[in-house]
Amino acid sequence: MNIAVVGTGYVGLVTGTCLADIGHQVTCIDIDEEKIAKLKRGESPIYEPGLEELLERNINNGNLTFTTDYKQGFKDKDVAYIAVGTPENEDGSANLTFVETVAKQIAETAQQDIIVVTKSTVPVGTNHRVLEILKENKKDNVHVSVVSNPEFLREGSAIYDTFNGDRIVIGADDQHAADTIEEINRPFNVSVYKTDVASAEMIKYASNAFLATKISFINEVANICERVGANVEDVAAGMGMDDRIGNKFLNAGIGYGGSCFPKDTKALIDIAKRVDYDFKILNQVVDVNTQQQRLLVDKVKDHFNGNLQGKTFGVLGLAFKPNTDDMREAASIVVTKELLDAGANVKAFDPIAMDNAKQFLDDRINYQNNTEDTIQNVDAILILTEWDEFKDLFNNEAFKAIQNPVVFDGRNIYSAEEVNSMTYYSVGR
Repeated sequence: MNIAVVGTGYVGLVTGTCLADIGHQVTCIDIDEEKIAKLKRGESPIYEPGLEELLERNINNGNLTFTTDYKQGFKDKDVAYIAVGTPENEDGSANLTFVETVAKQIAETAQQDIIVVTKSTVPVGTNHRVLEILKENKKDNVHVSVVSNPEFLREGSAIYDTFNGDRIVIGADDQHAADTIEEINRPFNVSVYKTDVASAEMIKYASNAFLATKISFINEVANICERVGANVEDVAAGMGMDDRIGNKFLNAGIGYGGSCFPKDTKALIDIAKRVDYDFKILNQVVDVNTQQQRLLVDKVKDHFNGNLQGKTFGVLGLAFKPNTDDMREAASIVVTKELLDAGANVKAFDPIAMDNAKQFLDDRINYQNNTEDTIQNVDAILILTEWDEFKDLFNNEAFKAIQNPVVFDGRNIYSAEEVNSMTYYSVGR
C-alpha cells in the first residue's frame, strides 16, 4: 500500500519505519525541516534501540521517504496515518489542535479516496470529529473514512513491540476501512481485535490507566511493607503468581513517568468529568504517583536529619526509564529540584538522556560524563533510572574507593546480599 504518516515523533516514526519494513511504500511528513533533513540521512532524532538500523535499511531499499511538503506527501496515497502530538492542556484534557489541523490538510490535499487512521492518543469522540473535518473540506469526488488504531508501544522496546505485540486494535464504523487496515498489518502476524471507533479510543486510555494503577498500587503496598517489616519484592512475586493478577508492572519504585501514563491518566479523568463521572480510583492513582516521586527525597532528608545544606549528591539516571532518552515526567525532575531547593549540590549522569535532561532540569545541576565522576566526593548516591551499567555499580573501582558509602536506590536494582555492608535505602524493603 501507499501510505503517508503525519508526524515523526515517537509514534509516527516507529510506525512509519515498521510499516515500510514489512513492504509498504511509506512517506513520513513533518513540518520540522531540521528533523526531516536528519531523517533523510538515516539519523533518528530519538533514541530507540534498533530504530536507526531499520531507518537506514528502508531508506536504502526505497520503501521509506521523508518530506515537509504535504501535497507531495499525500500524492497517490491510499492511507494516511495521523501520529501527531496531543499534549496535555492545563486542565488535564488532550489538546487536539494538531490532530484537527492535519485532518483538514489531508482533506484539502487528497486527490483520491483515502482512509485516515488515527494513531495519536485521542479522547472518545475525536475520530468522529476528524471524519466531520474531512467531509467538510474534501473534494466532492473523494471518499473518506476514518479508523482508530491506537498504539501500545513501550519506549525502549517499541520496535520489538511492533513486531511482537499482544494485539492490534482497529476501531471503525466502515467495514471496508477496517478490513484494509487489518490487511496492511497482516505481515506483523499479531492478533487483530476489531471494534467500533469509540471503544477503540477507550481501550487505549483504559489500558494505560490500568497499568498506571498497578504501579501506584504496588507502591502503596511498598510503603506499608516498610512499616510492617515485609519485603515488597516477595509480596509482588507472590501476587504475580496468580494468573488473575500477573507479574508485570508490579515493580515498586519512585513512580511512573514518560509521555503516556501521566498524560493519559489525566486525560481519562477529564473524559469522565465531561460525562459527569468522578473517576475516584484514577484520581488517587495520580496523587499516589506524585507523592511517590518525592519518596527518595524524604528518605534523604531523614538520613541527614533534615539538613541538606552544602551536601553533595551523585544522581545516576535521569530518563524516566532505561533504554530511552525521554525526560517527560521523569522522577529526576522532582528529585533534583527538591535537593537543590534544600541547599544541596547535585552531580548527575545518564548514559543516553543527558542532552534532553538539560532542557528539563534545573541549570544548577553539575552534569558529569560518566558514573565514576558522578559518585566521587559525594555525601550519597541516588539511583533514579535502572540502566544496566548502574546495576554493576558495586564492582566499580570508583565506588569501592568510597568510605562508608550511602546509597538511595529508587528502583530496587540491588539485592540484600549486595548491600549488607553499606548504608542503603530502597523502596518497600
